Amino acid sequence: MTNKSGVLGHIAVGSDGTPCYEFPVIIYWEDTDAGGIVYHANYLKFTERARTDLLKFIGINQQQMMADDAPNFVVRDCTIEFLRPAKLEDVLTVKTSLIEIKSATLRMQQDIFRGDEVLIKSAVRIACLQKNGRPARFSPQTRDKFASLVKASGATL
Repeated sequence: MTNKSGVLGHIAVGSDGTPCYEFPVIIYWEDTDAGGIVYHANYLKFTERARTDLLKFIGINQQQMMADDAPNFVVRDCTIEFLRPAKLEDVLTVKTSLIEIKSATLRMQQDIFRGDEVLIKSAVRIACLQKNGRPARFSPQTRDKFASLVKASGATL
């Protein structure tokens, strides 16, 4: 069920005391290969959906950014470690934590769980770019919105 803003996820506090954004994923037939195992590239789609939902949650409107010709966000690099497979009809949670924010990039840890079992460990670096592809600094408002993720649990970056 979604709330009024269409956001599916919520903020939680991880076992280490740091905040994370939890986003639900249900595995459907289209997510799997012929053996009912999630196709490896789909995990990247799940983490992308979680990041997009997270942006909505903290009040960043990507459609408005595009309409305003404002800088946008791109994946600079990503690492992923496949630990266990997800299967048809599994209910998963993508847990996203903000690790570091700099002037024009930020790093997030995005792990995928089935219950308490870690299936995928991934890390992503996001860059802020102008329309011409050149780096752009996060606006103070955008930086504050990302920082609110850390403040949600009283932690600091």
